[in-house]
Amino acid sequence: MLLTLLVPLAACSEPDKPQQAPTRPSPPATVAASLPGGAQLAIRYSRPSAKERKVFGGLVPYGQVWRTGANEATTFQVNQPVTVQGQPLPAGKYALFTIPTEKDWTIIFNKTATQWGAYEYEAADDVLRVKATPATSPQLLERFTIKATDAGQVTLAWEKTQVSFVVK
Repeated sequence: MLLTLLVPLAACSEPDKPQQAPTRPSPPATVAASLPGGAQLAIRYSRPSAKERKVFGGLVPYGQVWRTGANEATTFQVNQPVTVQGQPLPAGKYALFTIPTEKDWTIIFNKTATQWGAYEYEAADDVLRVKATPATSPQLLERFTIKATDAGQVTLAWEKTQVSFVVK
């Protein structure tokens, strides 16, 4: 008697090929800039999608601390002291949080750089808070995007909103 065992192809893998990690719905991204005076800036974040949802004042409620992306808290790292919106920020790695409102945003640099989202956010760990004014984005952005120029302008943009702050 001959017994045939059928195994789905998906269950078989070649032993010498590594398994690929599943992709995240909000993929990771990194932004870097070389600022005047030699400071190096690096921002690591995850890029959620709007998926036809109202983002600010909806998915991201106004007046509440937001992780400024998805998944882990966004990190903001500088290799030497800088100023942000004219206020001093020591060299280091920070969690970058924001509190969006319709009229202004609070940009927060928090010393607890490694945390998931904003679930364990503590205002007592804030190193710096600055204000920035939101504007209408010139184009509709499906994915949350952070850009940084070598002149030190950092722009956070998603859906129909963008907000910028200056790092020198």
